[in-house]
Amino acid sequence: MDFIIVAKNGSHSVLGELQNTKLSDIEYIAEGSQTSLFDLLVDSTNVYSYKNKPNQKTLRFIDLFAGIGGFHTAFHNAGAECVFVSEWDELAQKTYRHNFYKMSPDLFDSGNVIGDITKVDPKKIPDFDILTAGFPCQPFSQAGFKKGFAETRGTLFFDIVKIIKEKKPKAFFLENVRGLFKHDNGKTFKTIQRIITEDLGYSFFPKIIKASDFGLPQHRPRLFMIGFKDKSINFEFPEPVKKLRYDMSDVFGGKCDKKIGFTLRVGGRGSKISDRRNWDAYQVNGKIVQLGPKEGLKMQGFPDWFEFPPTISKAQSMKQLGNSVAVPAIQAVAQAVVNTLEKYEKRK
Repeated sequence: MDFIIVAKNGSHSVLGELQNTKLSDIEYIAEGSQTSLFDLLVDSTNVYSYKNKPNQKTLRFIDLFAGIGGFHTAFHNAGAECVFVSEWDELAQKTYRHNFYKMSPDLFDSGNVIGDITKVDPKKIPDFDILTAGFPCQPFSQAGFKKGFAETRGTLFFDIVKIIKEKKPKAFFLENVRGLFKHDNGKTFKTIQRIITEDLGYSFFPKIIKASDFGLPQHRPRLFMIGFKDKSINFEFPEPVKKLRYDMSDVFGGKCDKKIGFTLRVGGRGSKISDRRNWDAYQVNGKIVQLGPKEGLKMQGFPDWFEFPPTISKAQSMKQLGNSVAVPAIQAVAQAVVNTLEKYEKRK
């Protein structure tokens, strides 16, 4: 047999001859977010993971501050295997498990999905190649009043440092808000850069990337920070796609008017009246429709199979989405990191 392509719903196409080949012996299995074989074959916008690549060891990653699994989705599609997860929010953990248990049962059954990263001995974390962390952004954002390292959540960066120092992974991928660049007149970012390059001895490649750069109908600029243990590695961020995968009409499944109404807001006596665009509500087919979990997942670029468990409320779902990442942007950079590591491994 040459190879077999298996779609998410189980349909498959065999190229070559089977000749007594068992499914367990399949050399290549492509996994994506598609729901039909046709989509799997013709959709060139997604990246698929390949299991059991000949003569190539699968890269392993850990997912810190994992949220609902945006990084997991991206790196899995880039061909890497998750071996450890940390997420303190129990409801987010439920969403994570609901979507990834079937994909990575050994990860959950081995007890390598934990809550508080500050209570973990780095030595007990399984060996891995890539550390990923969308570490808490509230201390560095407008919403967090820019408290930065003065706030406990800001110091969680140093837990990442402890793990990198102990485990010495080949690479890391950190994500945070754009405001981290200018926080405390740039001192916070310079501190992070100094710790990574001088104390840890890693290279450091930062760049602000927008969700819209990789086809999503929202800007959502975020600071991506990539680093490699081997400083000779030259990393290049992927070029933006720019072309939208879909627009807000596709998100809502109806004609979405670009005009969004203003809402007057007023508090108690003596308070100010403010007017601003009501971005969480849209006109769809002439009716006002509020953004919900289903639409939020699509706006963040999660695959169609991803869902919130029935026990998670709408409010919690929207909160989890707000703390999540734009999957296509993460995936494009994740694929670049994986490709870079694999290329340099072949040169050794």
